[in-house]
Amino acid sequence: MILPNRADAIHKAWLNRILSAVADDSRLVQYLGFKGGTCAAMRGLIERFSVDLDFDLMEPEKNHEVGREFEKIFHKLNLEIYDKSSKVPQYFLKYPSRPNLRNTIKIDVTFPIPENNEYEPVRFVEIDRIMNCQTVPTMFANKLVAMMERHEKYGSIAGRDLFDIHTFFLKGCGFKKEIIAERTGKAANNYLRDLKIFIEKFVTQNVVDQDLNMLLPPGAFRKNRMILKHEVLMFLSQATTQ
Repeated sequence: MILPNRADAIHKAWLNRILSAVADDSRLVQYLGFKGGTCAAMRGLIERFSVDLDFDLMEPEKNHEVGREFEKIFHKLNLEIYDKSSKVPQYFLKYPSRPNLRNTIKIDVTFPIPENNEYEPVRFVEIDRIMNCQTVPTMFANKLVAMMERHEKYGSIAGRDLFDIHTFFLKGCGFKKEIIAERTGKAANNYLRDLKIFIEKFVTQNVVDQDLNMLLPPGAFRKNRMILKHEVLMFLSQATTQ
């Protein structure tokens, strides 16, 4: 995972501490599937900083048990829970830090999960542990859906979604069409055409810059900021003709 600056190494250390504790917990490692930007970055799939931890809950009936196990970990690590959901295992944590530096981590556990999601055991070198996580085609499909879904649900657009989609396309990764159909109710090609129109209309240079300038080193930011939208639109056009 790329660190934009030295201060972000502290945040990365806390991510690793939490993730190691999750992997060492016999219940959590059984019930959870690691996913999201931090998972993809730690697998070497994307080259950007990621600030949160995201998981799929494989057994929804274990919802409350998973929450209790997480809170044990937070207590053991002396992390402050400054907000949490009463319905799902979603936590906003604070760790000790110097003034004016990043000091919060969000933990998000999702359920129910798409039936077509697939998972595989992966060894994460940074923490020297094995965890189940989404396969690459599963990650890519869910990321393609997330860009429009984020806007529909919250009215927001994340430049990091565009960056990740660009990276998956650039590396020649495939995506699982069944997940797109399941989550959107549209055939994959039809959804990708809609996504192309959405990006053309709503993803401005300002949207890209505001999100990515905190997640990439300056050189990588300058290199990528002007090409992402154009190349993603090209990749989407190509994908819908195959």
